[in-house]
Amino acid sequence: MSIFNEYAEKSIGFIKQIQDQERDSIEKASELIRDVVKRDGIVYTFGTGHSHLIAEEVMYRAGGLVPVYAIIEDGITGNREVTKSEYTERLEGYAECILNYHKPTSNDCLIIISNSGRNGVTVEMAMEARKRGIPTVCITSVSYSMSQSSRHKSGKRLCELTDIVIDNCSVFGDACIQLEGLAQPVGPTSNFAATFIIHSILVCAIDLLLKDGVEVPIFWSGNMDGGREKNEYYLEKYWHRMRCW
Repeated sequence: MSIFNEYAEKSIGFIKQIQDQERDSIEKASELIRDVVKRDGIVYTFGTGHSHLIAEEVMYRAGGLVPVYAIIEDGITGNREVTKSEYTERLEGYAECILNYHKPTSNDCLIIISNSGRNGVTVEMAMEARKRGIPTVCITSVSYSMSQSSRHKSGKRLCELTDIVIDNCSVFGDACIQLEGLAQPVGPTSNFAATFIIHSILVCAIDLLLKDGVEVPIFWSGNMDGGREKNEYYLEKYWHRMRCW
C-alpha cells in the first residue's frame, strides 16, 4: 500500500469511528446549539494553537450559522511567534481575562477544542465557563488527554470539565503514519477530525431548527453574486454583539 493510500484509509477510519462512537454526543451538542439559537444566544468557539483553526473555521462561514463567535487570542494561537504560544497557552489566569473581555453568558454556549486537553488556558476556560453557568462542549482526544498529566494546578483535563464531551478518536501524539527510518510519526489527524465534528454539530442543529419551524440565520457565500446582499440582514442584526467581526 502506498503511503498516500495508508494515510487516506486511516483518515477515513477515524471519521468512521467518530460516526460509530460519537453520534450520541454530537446529536446532544446539536440539541444544545438548537436551544441556544432559539433563545437568541451566541455559539462561542475557542481553541489554542492549531485548535484555534477549528474555532475559526465555523465563524462567518458560507452555509454556517450566523451567531457563531470565534474567540481568537493572538497570543495563544501560534499565528505569530509560535514557540512563545507554547508557553502562553499554559498560563493560569489568562482564560478569566479572555472571558471577561468577550462576555459570554449563560444564554450562550461555548465549544472548546483541544486535542490534548491538558494546557492551563484550555482547562481554565472550561472551569470559568462552569462558574458562569455557560453550557460547554469539548472536542478532544480522550485517550491522548487521559494518558498525560494536566498542566493546570487543579489536575483536571478538559474532558473532565465540560457538559458534553466529543472524542475526536485521534491517536496518542496526533500523527498516525510511521515511516521507516523516522522515529516521529507523521500525518496529523486531530484537525480534520475536529473539523468534521464541529460542522456535523452545526448541520444537525440547523436541521433541528428547521424541524421546529425556526427561521435559521445562515450565511450565503460572499463570493456568489448577491451573496453579500443576502447576508446584510443578519450582519445588521448581530453586528453589535459580534466583536469578532
